[in-house]
Amino acid sequence: MPTDAPATCSQIRSLVTAEATLELSLETVEVPQPAPGQVIVRVEAAPINPSDLGLLLAGADMESAAASGTAERPVVTAAIPPAAMRMMAARVGESLPVGNEGAGTVVAAGSSPEAQALVGRTVSLAGGAMYTQYRCVDAAICLVLPEGATAKEGASSFVNPLTALGMVETMRMEGHTGLVHTAAASNLGQMLNRICIEDQIPLVNIVRKPEQEEILRSAGAAYVCDSSKAEFMRELVDALKATGATLAFDAVGGGKLASQILTCMEAAASTASAGYSRYGSTVHKQVYIYGGLDRGPTELTRSFGFAWSVGGWLLTPFLQKIGPQAGARLRERVAAELTTTFASSYSAEVSLAGALSLQAISAYGRQATGSKFLINPNA
Repeated sequence: MPTDAPATCSQIRSLVTAEATLELSLETVEVPQPAPGQVIVRVEAAPINPSDLGLLLAGADMESAAASGTAERPVVTAAIPPAAMRMMAARVGESLPVGNEGAGTVVAAGSSPEAQALVGRTVSLAGGAMYTQYRCVDAAICLVLPEGATAKEGASSFVNPLTALGMVETMRMEGHTGLVHTAAASNLGQMLNRICIEDQIPLVNIVRKPEQEEILRSAGAAYVCDSSKAEFMRELVDALKATGATLAFDAVGGGKLASQILTCMEAAASTASAGYSRYGSTVHKQVYIYGGLDRGPTELTRSFGFAWSVGGWLLTPFLQKIGPQAGARLRERVAAELTTTFASSYSAEVSLAGALSLQAISAYGRQATGSKFLINPNA
């Protein structure tokens, strides 16, 4: 079957060696012929999300990174500390493709009507291995972007939008009436703020810098608490009293923040309780850790009674839990509000080779607010 895709293309690979070394490279891989229900997507935009960095960088000490190879075929190596290496045992010697999501143009398709209908369309997908020039995937996982939408606009239409919507769905499923979100000035956090304004859901945003607070307040956020301020705990208690929020999603993970949130939730709940109890309030308080901006231990100081829980939350298990029909409903909302509620912004756009420059790795590896990179594999 003739296609508009080449026989081979370039792809970013991540390798962990037995010598405790990370090796990032740009490799030539085969572009397969599509099966009847498959399509070939020319990838034109793929974001570097925090969820991509664990696989890409493998916990390596990137301050030790060294570059070699050529401008067209760069190679980056870095030492992996012993603690991180213990977690990488299962992937030693296996060169892995990277990239959760992206968007581009369907340039070839298998024989099924569903696949053929996508030829020439701009689609987004979460197919894995997206840091590549061409990707062969099942047609069923492609989301056709609205007429006129670009691949750049659709590149981040899966991970962040569905995570934000998943937080709201989890709140409803578990009987909470308001939310707390940390690292709230991120692309994801700004999406969640827009969702909560539109759906009239009380949201408490936690940030780490005054300029991040300004970003959210200028976007209409009613409650923003800066954890760097001396009065942070008092302001958080006041916001929790006003919103009644008892569910938090924490992107930081390490340190004391989860404990501080639970403590403030308990203080807010205790003001509405009928009387004193040595076991604390009966209001259940939940913190889900879904990120690891702080790789240190999660520190809990037990000052929030007994009606509480801390757990992990990931998008894929959540989508499996709610089922394909509910997942499709969320995807439809993302498509309908792609350039408004779910719009993403990027600080830099790089090629595949550019993504492996030490300067770029240093920038996106910090996971700082306002430093989101977009890869254009066909640049």
